Amino acid sequence: MTIPNSKKEQLFHSLSQANTAFNEIYQGDRSDRQPVHTLYGGANLFKSDAPIALGNRALEILETYAPNHEVFGKAFGLTGGNDFSKRIYDKVVAKLKSEAIEDFRIDFEDGYGNRSNEEEDETAVSTAKEVAKGMREKTLSPFIGIRVKPFTEEMKERGLRTLDIFVSTLVKETNGKLPDNFVVMLPKVTIPEQPETLANFFTILEEELGLEKGVLKMEMMVETTQAIMDIDGTNPLYRFIKAAQGRCIAMHFGTYDYTASCSITAKYQEMDHPVCDFAHHVTKVALAHTGIWLSDGATNTMPIGPHRGDLTPTQEEENRQVVHRAWKKGYDHIRHSLWNGYYQGWDLNPAQFPMRYAAVYAFFLESYDDAVDRLKTFVDKAARATLIGDVFDDAATGQGLLNYFLRALNSGAITEDEVLATGLTLDEIRGRSFKKILENRKAK
Repeated sequence: MTIPNSKKEQLFHSLSQANTAFNEIYQGDRSDRQPVHTLYGGANLFKSDAPIALGNRALEILETYAPNHEVFGKAFGLTGGNDFSKRIYDKVVAKLKSEAIEDFRIDFEDGYGNRSNEEEDETAVSTAKEVAKGMREKTLSPFIGIRVKPFTEEMKERGLRTLDIFVSTLVKETNGKLPDNFVVMLPKVTIPEQPETLANFFTILEEELGLEKGVLKMEMMVETTQAIMDIDGTNPLYRFIKAAQGRCIAMHFGTYDYTASCSITAKYQEMDHPVCDFAHHVTKVALAHTGIWLSDGATNTMPIGPHRGDLTPTQEEENRQVVHRAWKKGYDHIRHSLWNGYYQGWDLNPAQFPMRYAAVYAFFLESYDDAVDRLKTFVDKAARATLIGDVFDDAATGQGLLNYFLRALNSGAITEDEVLATGLTLDEIRGRSFKKILENRKAK
């Protein structure tokens, strides 16, 4: 080589610093379990046993409007034959019986509305006590949190006050404990100073209440055009993340506020509108590989029949048609989100749970057999190319297949045993890197 070692070291010193800084930002996806949905419910309605009660209600609705897998498969337009419909149906029934709600967001914003300060104070106290009761009785969902009002100039006082009362009451009731996977959602973020203020308030709460430093986490909402492009013509989302001081774990999309901010009329405010796709893609590009979870919004067409009480056969059929149409619409929206790489979304009513899990399970299981064969072949081909010193330049395809198994396992669509059919170990799958799998196998 022509270059002296001293000059090479000088060249690489600044490069190493830059590479290290880059790797610290883009650490890759987190290995933690990400919920496939978040249920939003008004804070005034929350009870400690809500996950159980709402799960039972979801199962009752499923059994009413899809009493068997044939009706279920037809309602969602499932392809793949009778056995495939039965496989999805059985998985959905089991899920509704065991863990119908993965994530619950107790809502003090749109789902609660603007009430008197006295009433919201009382709700913050009573809801915190219900959460504490749920912790004691182990009835809470695996993930839980609250959504406060935005830190806009008009709402900042109310948002901070509700959070203060809720967390202070909860910590008092539980002797200093928070639920597992507890998070605070900040809606309608438009400037970095809003999450920065919330992060600073977290620090004060932790100090005053004797909580572990850094235990309070937040998530933010993309609901305005300014969150996609600011006045300088740049995307501000990573600046929001930096302002959160390491406390932000997720970014959620608010379908209806965002479409309204784009002047979309009510009839066309849907999750699959092109303006939403644009926001989804910009958000994903801005935050890819940073470890921030992304979640889509909700379908606001509820699968609820118009008739109540003692029904005639005609009314029962009308109810069934309404529910099936709403299910299929929501199912298609969820499939659209999954196709775009958004593996979490919102639900607003237990009647939507069947369509949520039907869409998630069908999306992954349709590809399972093919993905197993492709990954087996791909790993073998790549390993042989590596061993003989050949160039294997299609690792991105292998990573795509690996991503499929990671997400399918996370969602519950497939089991650990079904992952092992690929010939990879669980540690290799959870390592989340196809390149490292090849490197480790070569070393061995």
